[in-house]
Amino acid sequence: MPDVKEKVPPKEPGGAESGFCKPATSEQTQEDKCSPEEPPSRSFFSATGLKGTVNNSKLSNEIGMNHDFHLEEKALPPSSLENKVKETMHNAFWDHLKEQLSATPPDFSCALELLKEIKEVLVSLLLPRQNRLRSDIEEALGVDLLKQEAENGTLNVAHLSQYILNMMTLLCAPVRDEAVQKLENITDSVRLLRGIFQVLGQMKMDMVNYTIQSLQPQLQEHSIQHERAKFQERLNKQPSLLDHTTKWLTQAAADLTTLPPTCPDTPDSSNVTGATPSETINSPEPLSPTMVLSQGFLNLLLWDPENEEFPETLLMDRTRLQELKSQLQQLTILASVLLVASSFSGNVLFGSPQFLDKLKRITKGLTEEFNSRPEEAMQTVSEQVSQEIHRSLKNMGLTALSSDNAAALTGQLQNIAKKENCVRSVIDQRIHLFLKCCLVLGVQRSLLDLPGGLTVIEAELAELGQKFVNLTHHNQQVFGPYYTEIIKKLIGPAQALETKVECL
Repeated sequence: MPDVKEKVPPKEPGGAESGFCKPATSEQTQEDKCSPEEPPSRSFFSATGLKGTVNNSKLSNEIGMNHDFHLEEKALPPSSLENKVKETMHNAFWDHLKEQLSATPPDFSCALELLKEIKEVLVSLLLPRQNRLRSDIEEALGVDLLKQEAENGTLNVAHLSQYILNMMTLLCAPVRDEAVQKLENITDSVRLLRGIFQVLGQMKMDMVNYTIQSLQPQLQEHSIQHERAKFQERLNKQPSLLDHTTKWLTQAAADLTTLPPTCPDTPDSSNVTGATPSETINSPEPLSPTMVLSQGFLNLLLWDPENEEFPETLLMDRTRLQELKSQLQQLTILASVLLVASSFSGNVLFGSPQFLDKLKRITKGLTEEFNSRPEEAMQTVSEQVSQEIHRSLKNMGLTALSSDNAAALTGQLQNIAKKENCVRSVIDQRIHLFLKCCLVLGVQRSLLDLPGGLTVIEAELAELGQKFVNLTHHNQQVFGPYYTEIIKKLIGPAQALETKVECL
């Protein structure tokens, strides 16, 4: 067995903060080093359950759509029955292990199973070229050797625990360094093993997420192929499966005949053609599959929840679209409140980032229940915002709001609860136009020319826009062939062939 008394040399500074590529120590050969470009082991991909994960339709959809996707260990509420049962079972196991190791002679049956599982986790954390470390771990924690030592009564659990700690120090991501170091202060063998097992679980999750990020392009492609294949299987059994999707795209094509405003800086806009904005809006332009699909996705943000004819291709994303719709509505209310408040605050006060952030926090916190109780929510918002403006004006030595202005402010804020409120309607239209531009120009370019009233929620719009673009882009990649075929029938095959549905 390798000597475990000698500690692994301390890591040099400058290691990656989130990866597993650490500076080589004197105990590492060149083949044990990992290059920043080296992918995790494919065997790890299967061993950790990732292969099954990406074949789960919902998780596959999430991985394909969310470029920052990562798994997290499920955190149970402390007072929940499930958490209490879990804690009871865990405590029973560790208490039983302590009894076995304290017996005369010691019983190593539970310890052997635990050490076997720890060895498997350590091996799974290795990268492909770390063959020496793999051999080292297999030798030190080999099942046959440990069984033989247990039968002879010579199994040294404390000695093995120290070896495992040394390996964890070498293999853990920098974010786990502190947790591993704390384990070194534990002298009780059972407590140490329990701590080791807990931190190893965290390290395993780190490696899973590192693997997901490293294989993101392959996972996204797998997600696309997997979703399309599953949908085709259903379509083969149910030929009418695209009926609602066809109706959805038909409505989108019809809506485009009303010629909504185009995005600024697009090839067909006024600054390129020389036409005035009104001429650009009112001049007809031929429909394309991309235009129809963009309008279709925008329509989904206005979808009536009572309408059960939701596009079949997007059923998996219905909840996500409802969340985007809710987020859009919250931003509409937030921007409307800030726009009204700015007209009563003055440039000096409203130009203060601290004041603006405070108004945002107040409004966001008080409008969480806007959907269920809009009038009550806006009444509370109007009172709190009015008080904050009055207080801030006074603190800055500016003229406070008169009673008439205060009444006008609260009245205008309360009116935002009404759907027909002009401020709310304008802001809502501008956010929708921003999202349309995101599909055409991308999020960053669309943020460069925000219309009035939206600059104060730029960060929030960027988040909403990116989520919306990711959703449309992923679904276009999965269902693009179906969409193109449907739209071809709507606008004519020749025109559809000229511009197939491109990535939005």
